[in-house]
Amino acid sequence: MPNPNRGSCGFQSSEFEQEYERPSKTEMKRHSDALQALGKELVEAPRDRVKRVPMPEDVRDVILECQNINNHEGRRRQMQFIGKKMRTLSEEEVAIIKRTIEGWKGASKADTAALHALERRRDKLLVDDKALTVLLEEAPHLDVQHLRTLIRNARKEQAENKPPKAYREIFQILKDLSKAAAKAPSPGEEVDVDAPEGEDDE
Repeated sequence: MPNPNRGSCGFQSSEFEQEYERPSKTEMKRHSDALQALGKELVEAPRDRVKRVPMPEDVRDVILECQNINNHEGRRRQMQFIGKKMRTLSEEEVAIIKRTIEGWKGASKADTAALHALERRRDKLLVDDKALTVLLEEAPHLDVQHLRTLIRNARKEQAENKPPKAYREIFQILKDLSKAAAKAPSPGEEVDVDAPEGEDDE
């Protein structure tokens, strides 16, 4: 007589699907290494930046503590501990930290590009008299006589291989001018009188 329960195992095959969806050891190792590398980036970042990163206080504390360790073996052990603490973070917390670090890198690239632009402008002032005319049109408040003297001295420094004192002073003038222009409101832009003071960007 046929068994009415034949073919029925009492469970669905889908019950075991979850087992096969677990990450492999290779994936887990890759994830762990990525978190360790993220922790290292935080350790190597300036303390004031690390203090502002949104993350659990216990994780921030071990990172800041590691920055104070100079002993090689002590630092290595602390980095291992940081890796362990990083693995306690949720995916959202890790994503926030990554976005923050990417923001630092973006800001650093922009700063570097801006400095290179100032260096190119300074060099142009030394070889093209028209460049000074353009600069004075943009910033008529600058002392033209002082600038001419600096440019003349910078050319002499280069020709005689002397310390670049005037050369650096020209760069500082251009840098200060760039900072002032960045802080000034654009034409037609409304100034928020209620904005809190003392919150300058890095």
